[in-house]
Amino acid sequence: MTWVTGSGRPAERDTRAGPGGGRISGHGAWFLVLPALIPILVLSVGPLLYGILLAFTDAQSGRTASTRWIGTLNFQDLLHDTLFWESFRIGLVWAVGVTVPQFLLALGLALLLHQELRLRWLARALAIIPWAMPEVVVGIMWRLVYNADAGVLNETLRDLGLGDGRDWLSGLGTALPAVIVVGVWAGMPQTTVALLAGLQNTPRELHEAAAMDGAGAWRRFRTVTWPALRPVALAITALNLIWNFNSFALVYVLTNGGPGGRTRLPMLFAYEEAFRYGQFGYAAAMGCVMVALISVLLALFLVGRLRGGEES
Repeated sequence: MTWVTGSGRPAERDTRAGPGGGRISGHGAWFLVLPALIPILVLSVGPLLYGILLAFTDAQSGRTASTRWIGTLNFQDLLHDTLFWESFRIGLVWAVGVTVPQFLLALGLALLLHQELRLRWLARALAIIPWAMPEVVVGIMWRLVYNADAGVLNETLRDLGLGDGRDWLSGLGTALPAVIVVGVWAGMPQTTVALLAGLQNTPRELHEAAAMDGAGAWRRFRTVTWPALRPVALAITALNLIWNFNSFALVYVLTNGGPGGRTRLPMLFAYEEAFRYGQFGYAAAMGCVMVALISVLLALFLVGRLRGGEES
């Protein structure tokens, strides 16, 4: 926007005005941003940079000698560490195995809670209870459910005559699926809330117009609901992949990585290297590799989803 000066020449109007009409300088803008910027720098960026620096050293706990710079030696050792790459494979299986059913079940629940139901407010409140529970509490509760002797699951199977039950968290073939079930149950509420918010932002007039044109429920979902919901679905799915891959507390409480490393996720593996064996530099190198690889996989996922959205 322009205004005319006394000499008749147009001049640019200053749009950087505060509430009182005064101009906010660059230094003033930075001053307003600092309260939010400082915690990010101190609690996120700082530790990240320190971890990257630590990955190029031989830092260990309990040693009296000074920490030495060893370059890429930790990364070279990591390339040949089969246990780490096995944990990375388990982490990918866990992340995908939790994220996909989590999204599908949350989508169905969000569609249900979006309907005009009696006591809908109560159903919505009950749906987010698992989200309000700490992961440690969730892990302890599900350990009781999976208990081999007196667990609810095995007792139910015995009552139904489906066998004497089994030790779900200690079996080599059942530990990871059992933990995945817990991950889906614990993370589904936050996905449901995000999708429900997206559904509520969908214009009701579009559904009414589609219904008047004779479109059925599936066609209305495919042509009206899903296009409006796609950005929210893309964002929450990407975030869930990151959160699930970086999971630690839930699996730690349930199985502590066992049995035989079948549920040892990468974060748990790095934790053991750092705080059980004292290899801080090596554990930091693991963290750097995990951040880099999951960033690449996430970027490929997002590019594929965005291209699919453009083509449709």
